Amino acid sequence: MDLTLSKLKLKPTDNTIVGKIERAKQIILNAVKKYGDKVEVACSFGKDSMVVVHLALQIKPDIRIFTVMTPFKPKETFDYKDEMIKKYNLNIVEFMSKEKVDPNLPKTDPDECCRILKVEPTKEAVKNLKAWICGLRNTEGRTRKDYMEIEEKGGLIKINPILNWTELDIWRYMAINSIPVHPFYAKGYRSLGCEPCTKLISDDLLEREGRWLGTSKCGGECGIHTQSLKEN
Repeated sequence: MDLTLSKLKLKPTDNTIVGKIERAKQIILNAVKKYGDKVEVACSFGKDSMVVVHLALQIKPDIRIFTVMTPFKPKETFDYKDEMIKKYNLNIVEFMSKEKVDPNLPKTDPDECCRILKVEPTKEAVKNLKAWICGLRNTEGRTRKDYMEIEEKGGLIKINPILNWTELDIWRYMAINSIPVHPFYAKGYRSLGCEPCTKLISDDLLEREGRWLGTSKCGGECGIHTQSLKEN
């Protein structure tokens, strides 16, 4: 794996928003050069995903994007997805589990719900890829502090170009570039997921603490970033 920090033209200490933008673009450019059509962008249509998509489109306008949708996503997310696809002419493929789940599963067994509706479809999405690019950030939750910009798990490279961006960096970038915002953010939500598992939280908490609130998964992960997504 040669997508290391030593290959980047920017200094690791360039912590301005301009520096972060250029660094993210360089990381994405390196990935596109190395992996070609075998690298795609994951998009949940939250604020972080949309920033990464916007950055990637500047590097490769027809870059392939994949999204994993679930029947528990709010209608507003489906509407926003359609709006963004049209606005940016996204080259996108959508994955959704065909398995029917009990409406109470998000409450009774959120881990199993995430496995069925998020992890398994993501495995399908990346099965023919060598790398994927996502909007993971290390300040958004307690479970994301130790990730790296370039990671490998089970033979699949994961690229996190905005890993060191803050929540404010994200909003600045969206404002500067006039990226439309998912309507749930105007309601006070700070991290978006499936409707039963996404709650309003105060500004003094980490963004993801509104996810799976009141369960053992509170502020945690659905599973796509914590396990191997490819069969060896």
